[in-house]
Amino acid sequence: MKIIIASDHGGYNLKKEIYDYLSDRFEITDIGTNSAQSCDYPDFAKQVAKAIQNKEYDRGILICGTGIGMAITANRFKGIRAANVSDTFSAKMTRMHNDSNILTLGERVIGVGLAKDIVDIWLKTEFKGGRHQKRIDLIEQ
Repeated sequence: MKIIIASDHGGYNLKKEIYDYLSDRFEITDIGTNSAQSCDYPDFAKQVAKAIQNKEYDRGILICGTGIGMAITANRFKGIRAANVSDTFSAKMTRMHNDSNILTLGERVIGVGLAKDIVDIWLKTEFKGGRHQKRIDLIEQ
């Protein structure tokens, strides 16, 4: 599985933790930001959304202070289903029922341990298809 990850300054520290956590198990590309200096989250969300949209990567992870701005921006792109998640149950359900392809996290909302659990569950959970595929198709229409 190929993963692309990015953050703004508000998610920089958690992004580093998640990147290090996943780098020995997955092919993962970090596209920035590369410091805690203030920057604009839409720039990174757009890059990740386009990369997923173009099928350059299988999944994307975006991290900012809350995860909300990243999700709003990414979801403006056709075919993107970005889910802002702060608990493990939602991580599982957004994959099973919504086939989310981008996970957004908030560094100021969750700790590193919970973030790792969320990422693990989100990456290993498969989309159930069936009646849920119909709903994904309705979103895309």
